[in-house]
Amino acid sequence: MRFGCHLSIRNGYIGAAKQAKKIGAACYQYFPKSPRSLSVKNFNKEEAQACKEFCREHDILSVAHTPYPTNLTPPENKKDIVLQSLKNDLEIAEACGSLGVVVHFGSSISKTEPLAGYQLMIAMLNAVLDNWEGKTKILIENNAGKPGSLGTTIEELVMVRSLCNSPEKIGFCLDTCHAFASGLWATESTKEFLEKGSEKGYFQELKAIHFNNSKYPANSGVDRHANIFSGGYIKEEEFTELLNASVIRNLPLILETPSDEGITHEDEVNCLKQKWG
Repeated sequence: MRFGCHLSIRNGYIGAAKQAKKIGAACYQYFPKSPRSLSVKNFNKEEAQACKEFCREHDILSVAHTPYPTNLTPPENKKDIVLQSLKNDLEIAEACGSLGVVVHFGSSISKTEPLAGYQLMIAMLNAVLDNWEGKTKILIENNAGKPGSLGTTIEELVMVRSLCNSPEKIGFCLDTCHAFASGLWATESTKEFLEKGSEKGYFQELKAIHFNNSKYPANSGVDRHANIFSGGYIKEEEFTELLNASVIRNLPLILETPSDEGITHEDEVNCLKQKWG
């Protein structure tokens, strides 16, 4: 099992990689630029290359996460800004040797046209990826939200990928808190979730996992992450059943949990390694 957490790039891309090694993480996630900006970053390519080589030397996997304002269903006046930012994120992640760039599934944009959100997502992904030649993929993350909200079913995730011009350039990132909150992962029937995901081709394209507990009950629709072993509604035995699945092994399991509620990320990573490593 590869456990890690989200890390800051305040000391550069190589600084995040070295921090991962320091805390004993086998993987990590980072924002390629300011998490609150859609600006295009003129990044240091030599430093990014050093990060790539360091991770390769120490067998550490990384994924990038798009800034908070990134939206695959943006209003018309924001489309070009989002597209340029996403392309920039891919370039940075590729230079750092990252597996992919995580982006949230889009949202509904029309009360009268239920397919409009999906169509815009596909158009945006095509615009970003049609001329992309790198190895780094776009990783679509499942949404939180009440059951039935956009981006909360395996069918939607797989459908959007399959309808894009270059599905081979797209993978998935599973957020366990989002899955629990939205009803995608009913923990009392993990076996059925795994079987359905494999049957639909979801797990075959799963590249990373946001490993989070939930501060609210199943099907609540609330996206509030809790630490794995405390303060959450997902039980250890339910995590165990998920982690025992062969489709999960060797994937990066990245914490996005609170680090100021009694346990640091370093300690939590070590606890995960002792429990399931």
